[in-house]
Amino acid sequence: MSIEILNNPLFGLILTILSFNIGLFIFEKSKKFSLLNPLLIGGIIVIIIMEIFNIPLNYYQKGGVMLSFFLAPATIALALPLYRQIDKLKEHFFPIIIGALVGAVTAIVSIIFIGKALGIDTVLLKSFMPKSITTPLGIELSNLLGGIPAITIFAIIITGITGNAIAPFICKTFKIKHPVAKGLGIGISSHAVGTVKAIEMGEIEGAMSALSIVIAGIITFIVAPLLLFLI
Repeated sequence: MSIEILNNPLFGLILTILSFNIGLFIFEKSKKFSLLNPLLIGGIIVIIIMEIFNIPLNYYQKGGVMLSFFLAPATIALALPLYRQIDKLKEHFFPIIIGALVGAVTAIVSIIFIGKALGIDTVLLKSFMPKSITTPLGIELSNLLGGIPAITIFAIIITGITGNAIAPFICKTFKIKHPVAKGLGIGISSHAVGTVKAIEMGEIEGAMSALSIVIAGIITFIVAPLLLFLI
């Protein structure tokens, strides 16, 4: 590929959009098989193309930054289903706060102890700690903790895709039937990508999942630095 094409921010933008749409096509053709999530397939396609043509990452990032700009507004837009279910929020306010607190702390502590048991490097552990919050917050927290934002983004994506794929199975296996409980569990553990699945499960589930993204993000920002002593 010519340098002129690679230097154009549209290169990374178009490559991302095309790869995602290919992933979406495969996902639809597979009758929405969870493990063929378009985000995962699209990411794999981008990596394969960059490896085959030996394209330096900085060329791709010129267009990727344009997409990253929309991450925060897209997350904020999740407030819409929450607004529609504001009565549910008022009705279950304290269980929601307590559930988000327990979920956020558990996500951090579990990754620390599992990571230490596996002998994972300290910097990688710090990078994995924000894995269960949405990407814009995760990047900032990773920098604050002294982690590697690129690793954090990878962990967030894998966490989200995993939650999206197995959320219905987990709810069915453990007989979680209350829509508020479903939404909270999915949102706290697998942020925006999981929330997509929660919205498919029902409007209440989607609203609670969207709410939990915000609450869990705030709690994680406060608690994660305080738990660094465990590493």
